[in-house]
Amino acid sequence: MLNYRHLYYFWVVMKEGGFARAAERLDMAVQTISAQVRELEKSLGYQLIKPSGRSVAMTEAGQAAFARAEEIFQIGQRIPEEVRAAASGPIVRFAVGLSDGISKFAAHALLEPVLATPSLHLICHEGEVEQLLGELALHHLDLVLAGQPAPHNSNLRLTSVRVMEAPVDWYGPAAIVRKAEVDAFPQSLAQVPLLLPTAHSSLRSRLERWFEAQGILPRIAGEFEDSALLSVFAAGGMGVFPVSRRGAAEVAQTRGLRLLGSSQDVKEEIHAIHSRRGLHHALVQQVLAGAKP
Repeated sequence: MLNYRHLYYFWVVMKEGGFARAAERLDMAVQTISAQVRELEKSLGYQLIKPSGRSVAMTEAGQAAFARAEEIFQIGQRIPEEVRAAASGPIVRFAVGLSDGISKFAAHALLEPVLATPSLHLICHEGEVEQLLGELALHHLDLVLAGQPAPHNSNLRLTSVRVMEAPVDWYGPAAIVRKAEVDAFPQSLAQVPLLLPTAHSSLRSRLERWFEAQGILPRIAGEFEDSALLSVFAAGGMGVFPVSRRGAAEVAQTRGLRLLGSSQDVKEEIHAIHSRRGLHHALVQQVLAGAKP
């Protein structure tokens, strides 16, 4: 019978990056944790951890054990929540993945119809599309909002629905916008520092094609994976940034930011991606029904 306490110690060691940090997290002696991990290796019959400089690394057997341990203890972390829900009444859990680069303001607008759900427990994860789709396929997420549809992969069995297509507006600090307004938009964008999504964003590639078509050589002052950071740094005076019109209402309320112009020919898309099982989730259906691409 596998000793799950030993497996847990091994999992924490690898999550923390070494025995010393694991000992600090668990408030235990390093020697005790090391002994427990050795007992796990002895029971499995394979070495799981090997020295790597001043730290440790997993063997191939260790990688296999860690992958399963990750699943086991992620499920275990949900047990208290599910027990509370059973004891105190139903809690509606809704786990959503938000891909890097999409407008967080637009994502909030898409999720707004479900936010008034009684006993809602909303969980939002941000990451790269491939990682989020893997979590979706394992049913760790109910829905993924991404800038592009899911790739055709029969093994994942995922469905994509375009839930938003909106023009891009450009906002910036009032002082920069006033200077830029001397030139006609969009040529005025060539005269101001720009804050743009990073290269892996689908919106970035659309913007670059549009810049080329307009004959604009952008002065890029910053690149951000998190679209919400664009507005934060812009409000601090760093530059002008693009935002989907679907989420522009929240940006317009940010103190110090003003509208410079609108790129009607550049549109940000957001796709809702779900599994077959996720389609039966009431809140997934509500998001799909409330969306207006």
